[in-house]
Amino acid sequence: MTDMPAPGDAGGLERRARENQAERKANLKTTYDFIICGAGAAGSVIARRLAENPACSVLLIEAGPDDEAESVLNPALWPTNLGSDRDWGFQAEPNPHLDGRALSMSMGKGLGGGSSVNVMVWARGHRSDWDHFAAVTGDAGWSHRSVLDIYRRIENWQGKPDPKYRGTAGPVWVQPAKDPSPIAGALLDAAEGLGIPRFDHPNGEMMEGEGGVAYSDMLVRECKRHSLYRAYVRPIADHPNLTILTETRVRRILFDGRRATGVEIERTGTITAINAGTEVVISTGAINTPKLLMLSGIGDRDELKRLGIPVIHHLPGVGRNLQDHVSFGCTWEYREPIPPRNSGSEAKLYWKSRPDLTEPDLLFCQVEFPVPSERTAKLGVPAHGWTMFAGLARPYSRGRIRLKSDDPSTMPIVDANMLSDPRDLEAARACVKLSREIGGSEAFQPFVSGERIPGNDREIDDAFIRDAAVTYWHQCGTAKMGSDDMSVVDAKLAVHGITGLRIADGSVLPRVTTGNTMAPCAIVGERAADLIRRQYGL
Repeated sequence: MTDMPAPGDAGGLERRARENQAERKANLKTTYDFIICGAGAAGSVIARRLAENPACSVLLIEAGPDDEAESVLNPALWPTNLGSDRDWGFQAEPNPHLDGRALSMSMGKGLGGGSSVNVMVWARGHRSDWDHFAAVTGDAGWSHRSVLDIYRRIENWQGKPDPKYRGTAGPVWVQPAKDPSPIAGALLDAAEGLGIPRFDHPNGEMMEGEGGVAYSDMLVRECKRHSLYRAYVRPIADHPNLTILTETRVRRILFDGRRATGVEIERTGTITAINAGTEVVISTGAINTPKLLMLSGIGDRDELKRLGIPVIHHLPGVGRNLQDHVSFGCTWEYREPIPPRNSGSEAKLYWKSRPDLTEPDLLFCQVEFPVPSERTAKLGVPAHGWTMFAGLARPYSRGRIRLKSDDPSTMPIVDANMLSDPRDLEAARACVKLSREIGGSEAFQPFVSGERIPGNDREIDDAFIRDAAVTYWHQCGTAKMGSDDMSVVDAKLAVHGITGLRIADGSVLPRVTTGNTMAPCAIVGERAADLIRRQYGL
C-alpha cells in the first residue's frame, strides 16, 4: 500500500485530519503511551508506525510550524527557508581552522524537519556506512543487508525497475530528477570522461563500491515536495490515537530516578508537564538532542555542574563526536542563462580523493545557480551560472555541542571544528581539483564561458579552501550508538543507564553517512519503531 487517499478522497482526508487534530489539541491528555519529541525525518516515521496500532496513544511534539507553505511545497523554493522561521538558525563558533569564520548551521524547524526544507535528495549512504554501524553496535540489524530490506520496504520507486535494490509499494515516493537540466547531463558526461562509472540511479550498486555518478533521486511527487512527514504522518492524521502539537517547545525530560516519565513543554507561553506511560523518544536533531539531554541532567557531569544542573546520569559522550559534511563551491558562468529545474540540484557524484581507496570519501552535488560563501563571493559572482557543491563524505574532524546556559530558550554552543584534522585539508585539495577538472571539461563547453570561483588563473591553496568552506547541513553523531565510554545509546537506541528514554535521529549515527542524511534518518526511525514494537509486544 502506498498510503495515498483514494481518488477524490484527498479533500475528505484533509477535513477529517483537520477536525481530528483540532479536537485532540482542545482535549490534551495528561498522559500518552508514547511522546515523540520532534516531527522531522525520524520522528515522523516513528509516530506513524506506533500510531498504526489503535491501542497506542501517541503524542508528536514539534517546535516549529505546520508545513502548509509555498516555500515548503514548491521544490524550487527550498533556499528561501534558510534563515526563516523554518530554520533553527544555529551559528557555529568562530573556527580557527577556517581563518576565524563562524558558519551558519541551518536546521529544519517545522513538520517534516529537514525533509521539509532540504534539497529533497534521497541518498541511502554507502554499504560500508551501515556495516560499520553493525560492527560498532554488535547488531546485524544495522548492517547494509538488513537496511537494504527496509529501504525496499519503504520506497515507492518510480524509476527504472531494479527489484534487487528498489521497492515499489512503500510510503516514500522516490523518483529520478524529472526532465533534468542539460547541466546535470553535462556532469554525468564529464565524470564518465574522467573514468568515473555512470549508473541508472545512485541508490543501488553505485553505493556498494568505489562510487560513481547518476541523476539524483528526489522526494518530489506531482511537482511538490514529498517530505517524510507527508509520506508517513499526513495520511494518518485523522487517527484518534495520534495528537500532533506544533509551535510547542520541549524544555526538559522529566525523571523519576533514572526512569524518564514525561516532558516539560512550553506552548502558547504556558509551561506544562505531560507524562509518558511507556516511553519518551527524542528526535530533535544532532544539535537540539544533546542540548535537551544536558538540560535534563544527562551528560558530562562536570559540564552539568558548571551550570548548576542536577546530574541524573553521567554520560560524557553527550554532545561530542559532532560531524558534518563540509563543502567547497566552485562556480562557472553560463554563456546564456539556463533556468534551474526541479530543486536546482539534479545530479550526484561520489568518488575518491586517492586512487588506493576502495570507497568514496568525496561527494558532489551539481547546483544550477551560484552558491558562494560570504568570502568567495568577493571573487565575483556571475549573474547566471552553476556550482559544483563538492565536499568531504568521510570527514575526520570532530566538533562538539555544549550548553551556554541552563535556560532552554538559549542557543547551545556549536563548535563545528571543521578542517581541524589535517587529513580533511588534504582530501579537500583533491576535491576542489576534481571539481575544476569536471567543470573545465569538454562536456561543459557548450554551456559555460569560464570558471569564476575560484577563477581560471588561480592556483588552489589552503586559503581558498578555508574561505570556501560551508556546511552541507548534515550534522550528526552527537549521541552516538555503541558500547564504548563515549556512546550515548545502545544498539536498540535506548539511552545508556536510563529507562524509558530512546533517541532516534541523526545524532545516533556513529559517523556521518556517505551522502545526504535524510534517508538514513528514515532508517533510524524505522529501526526505532520496530525495536519499540518488539519490546512492548505492539
